[in-house]
Amino acid sequence: MRPPLTLELLATSKEVREVRRELRAYLGGPCADLQLCASELLTNVIRHLGEGVPVTVRVSCAQDRTRLEITDPDPRALPVLCPAADEDAETGRGLALLDALALRWGVDQGADTKTVWCETEAIHDGSRDMAASGEAIGQ
Repeated sequence: MRPPLTLELLATSKEVREVRRELRAYLGGPCADLQLCASELLTNVIRHLGEGVPVTVRVSCAQDRTRLEITDPDPRALPVLCPAADEDAETGRGLALLDALALRWGVDQGADTKTVWCETEAIHDGSRDMAASGEAIGQ
């Protein structure tokens, strides 16, 4: 099992692209669903808290799940899943995408932070195939 990935950064459009690249490198290959979830969560921070807000991105892998967490410094600005204003609206679908792609998602509030997290199916690469598929000795 690989150690968790932790990235400390400022939420900017450029960093959204960099996080997607880092996720692919960390997981050793394609991870489009996880990359899209990360993009949506970071974009929400930029949209609702502002450009340049400090965030922590954490990714961890368990046998059957990959967990993504985005922590920001505003425990009051909570994400709410709601329909887009109308079918032509250019915004308002990010959490619906997250909800559709993730196995589950939620929010953990701290005194001075909040963490929005989601879990997707485990992402398999060549180094994890046996353990991830349950074929390791003794299983």
